[in-house]
Amino acid sequence: MQMAASLSGAFRRVPPGAVYLAGLLPLAWIVWLGVQGGLGVDPVKEIEHRLGKIALWFLVGGLAMTPLRRFMGINLIRQRRAVGLLAFFYVALHLAAWLVLDMGLLWDQAIRDLFKRPYLTFGISAFVLMIPLALSSNDGAVRRLGGARWRRLHRLVYPAVILGGLHYLWQMKVISSEGWLWAAAIAILLLGRLRGR
Repeated sequence: MQMAASLSGAFRRVPPGAVYLAGLLPLAWIVWLGVQGGLGVDPVKEIEHRLGKIALWFLVGGLAMTPLRRFMGINLIRQRRAVGLLAFFYVALHLAAWLVLDMGLLWDQAIRDLFKRPYLTFGISAFVLMIPLALSSNDGAVRRLGGARWRRLHRLVYPAVILGGLHYLWQMKVISSEGWLWAAAIAILLLGRLRGR
């Protein structure tokens, strides 16, 4: 318990700006790999995959903050807004990589790809659900909406995470052990939030 209190105190002293800077490090690493030719034989697919995985890390990390506080006494709530906005940022980059690098902004081809690969619809739906969350992740929006309405709106994160997880699992031809671990983590965190109501 004392360790949890110490960790909470340490995290409270971390300014949100530092979280944003740290959150950009994975992107910097992808850029560095691209410059060095370290993205394999299909760099476009590798960029898409890495950006999507990073987005999932941030989404699941944001979900984990309330259980960490409730069950372990580790308070990361001050960093939750930054983590959520970073998740949206990486989801947007993941979608942009598909549209620009993979589809070449050929909209007819992109629409055909949506019908051919239904898991893409899950990912795009998750992104659409996250747009109002990103737009309202500021103090002004909380004041305008009121605390209760703002919290109801931000429950959209739950279906967004589910859709994002399904998108990730469905794009695998065979679900790997890592995929099942992601599914289990999302299910446990969502069940924990429901039980905590």
